[in-house]
Amino acid sequence: MHRTSLIVTLACALAAGAQAQQQTPTLHFDGNSWWAHVKVLADDNMEGRETGSEGLRKAEAYAADQLAKAGLQPAGTKGFYQAIKFVQRQIDEENSSAALVRNGKVEPLALGEDAYFGTRVEGSEGEVTAPLVFAGNGLKVPEKNYDDLAGLDLRGKIVVYLAGSPAEIPGALAAHFGSLAERWKTLRAAGVIGIIVIPNPASMDIPWSRMSLNRAHPSMDLADPEFNEISGLQLSLTFNPASAEKLFAGSGHTFAEIAALGKDRKALPHFPLAVSLKARAVIQKTQLESANLVAKLPGTDPALRNEYVVLSAHIDHIGIGEPINGDRIYNGAMDDGSGTALLLDMAENLKTHPEKLRRSFLFVIVTAEEKGLLGSKYFAAHPTIDAKSMVADINTDMFLPILPPKVLRMQGLADSDLGDRAAAIAQSFGVRAIPDPEPQRNLFVRSDQYNFIRHGIPSIIMDYTADAGTPEAKVFKDWLTQRYHAPSDDINQPVDLRAAAVYEEIVRQLMIQVANADARPAWKSDSFFRRYANAGQD
Repeated sequence: MHRTSLIVTLACALAAGAQAQQQTPTLHFDGNSWWAHVKVLADDNMEGRETGSEGLRKAEAYAADQLAKAGLQPAGTKGFYQAIKFVQRQIDEENSSAALVRNGKVEPLALGEDAYFGTRVEGSEGEVTAPLVFAGNGLKVPEKNYDDLAGLDLRGKIVVYLAGSPAEIPGALAAHFGSLAERWKTLRAAGVIGIIVIPNPASMDIPWSRMSLNRAHPSMDLADPEFNEISGLQLSLTFNPASAEKLFAGSGHTFAEIAALGKDRKALPHFPLAVSLKARAVIQKTQLESANLVAKLPGTDPALRNEYVVLSAHIDHIGIGEPINGDRIYNGAMDDGSGTALLLDMAENLKTHPEKLRRSFLFVIVTAEEKGLLGSKYFAAHPTIDAKSMVADINTDMFLPILPPKVLRMQGLADSDLGDRAAAIAQSFGVRAIPDPEPQRNLFVRSDQYNFIRHGIPSIIMDYTADAGTPEAKVFKDWLTQRYHAPSDDINQPVDLRAAAVYEEIVRQLMIQVANADARPAWKSDSFFRRYANAGQD
């Protein structure tokens, strides 16, 4: 190569390299301090952090200590803590039973193998016997003039439905109307007394063998009657898809037909089944307490410092359960030790590398997410600060840094300008933001941001994912099958520390941008959740 050309080429290369270096955002994290917190929270001595347990109290004490060391101010009702009362329900399976009744003949169901009882029910004093009706996905979505219940006689009946939604229903609507509160509101009005849900085989996160393994594990609800969403629900069963043909025999339909339609999110038929259910669920109830943790980092702007950008995560997991490969401790390293560790790491980082903030930050570590988003439900309804002062919630739950950072699934991406900001920040790190590619899993109502949304607060949750059909997608699917809600979600699993660091940096920049913006995040005019925009102003 000619010497002059070589000099020009080198100069261009150096300039390009300098420009690329200048355009690459700074990382304030390396993943190591985050992982150090995860290792504490998911250690065996925390015993899986079951809501109300000694293990969770130890984990919360550790978190409160870390928040204090980071210089955050207590913002609970008693120091960092916000105490909450719960009612716990547990099935007495030995004294419970379920059977199908067909043409007067009783066909017993094997609990655990064919089906298992759900305990988030009001219950019945004695045995319940009622006809079964298949109602498709069991949804009513007024915005789309969609009604699975139309034309069905449901009074005094038990509704059977396939989990999921048809493709014609957008993900946000499907997730909202598929939540227990909204679904039961509709079913109860139709006179339904019980429900049987069949998991969609095409979108099961966990295989049936593991789903049913911990079926006797306690469920919980908030003790305060204001939160009772199950009034009148006498019976709830989850039915094994592998046994579901028993329900459809004699109806003119097969479960194979239903499952094939459900896999492609096609419209499902609705029809009476040729069987009744005869069941008795004996449920034991106890009272207990747990707590949220709340801390704040004050802003400095006289006009805006009483507004808060919320960063949330849940600290609870599912405790000690039935053994898998000899291990009974469900450590919850990724779910959601990862999110709580991020909050602690973020607090420490902001002390070491302070930022000038106009608005304040509110760190909210909630309990009882695994019991039905109960800690965040309580906090959103009874916040320890002015309800109108929360301008956004960034929720971190199981963000799964198990592969190099390439794709972030952002739920809430198209609902507010919070999503626009998050996507732009992610792009600056070479990470592509996508909406939820699997709306049938109803993920947007399965973590704590949903309760902030229902109180009018623009919210987003982000987690790593992979493009369909790639080797990375198999890694994620295998993680769900083998580690999600299993003892193997522990500190002995592989993680990508740089992916964790990039995720933390995206969250950090998003928090700071929102804190320093002139205007609050705003709902988009076409967002379904915009209807809640004034909920927090009441």
